[in-house]
Amino acid sequence: MKTRPGEKIKMLTVDELLGVPEGESAIQIEVCKIYAFENHPFKVIKDSKMQELIESVMENGIITPVIVRPDDEDGYEMISGHRRLFAAKEAGLDKIPAFVREMNDDQATIAMVDANLQRETILPSEKAFAYKMRYDAMRHQGFRSDLSSSQIGTRSRADAELARQVGESRNQVQRFMRLTELIPELLELVDLERLAVMTGVDISFLPKEVQKWIYEYIKENGAIKANQIAAVRNVYSAGSGLTQNEMIQLMNDNLPKNQTAKKVTITEKKLKQYFPPNYTSEEMENIILQLLAGWKQGQERR
Repeated sequence: MKTRPGEKIKMLTVDELLGVPEGESAIQIEVCKIYAFENHPFKVIKDSKMQELIESVMENGIITPVIVRPDDEDGYEMISGHRRLFAAKEAGLDKIPAFVREMNDDQATIAMVDANLQRETILPSEKAFAYKMRYDAMRHQGFRSDLSSSQIGTRSRADAELARQVGESRNQVQRFMRLTELIPELLELVDLERLAVMTGVDISFLPKEVQKWIYEYIKENGAIKANQIAAVRNVYSAGSGLTQNEMIQLMNDNLPKNQTAKKVTITEKKLKQYFPPNYTSEEMENIILQLLAGWKQGQERR
């Protein structure tokens, strides 16, 4: 039966995903020989759930073997089991049980993502990089792309197949992958739910320098609205650019009607007391901003 767009599909077990033959015996591998998957997108955090896992490992050991692939230097790259490996190290284990699988890079990437997508809680940033890694691996394996357009980015058979396999709509998969274009500071705000996913997607189309300005604006003002980002994107879509001050003014001009930006006015007469007559307005503004930045740093150190 076909799944509807966005409908969750039944996820296979890790053993089914990674092709572990029933009844196969695991081998004991030294934990010091196992290293994390390159660019592993899923965070391993020492939170309350991890503490429970550590205590379980101390009492019972590693019950479910991890999955690794061998390298050419007597080491092993983790495919599935990063949290179990962390817990084993914390519990003081020297060895853990593991199934060893021969995989090429693309096969390993797909297997790693599929196994970790079964986690109970997945952050938007984790899903974003996981989808992107799996998408790239699938394309390397032979999914071709064409030149027609969808809501975001380029259509491809790979993203359609990825969407089907993870139970998301195609557009939703593309949105998550767009989040990988955000600077780390903004992506963290998405994870913290201080920035909406769709707003993050809109920001991802802007140059990295502008993204940094937006992050500074959020730090100063607490939040931003979708229409503010839309206003900035419209300027760049038209082939124009903005200075940081112009962007701030544009964002302020597009605040909700019931929210007004704080405005301080200093008359030219007052400014002339402090600047030589030959200074332009832009030069005076830059010096004022530099002085304010120094003052702010002094306040933060108190």
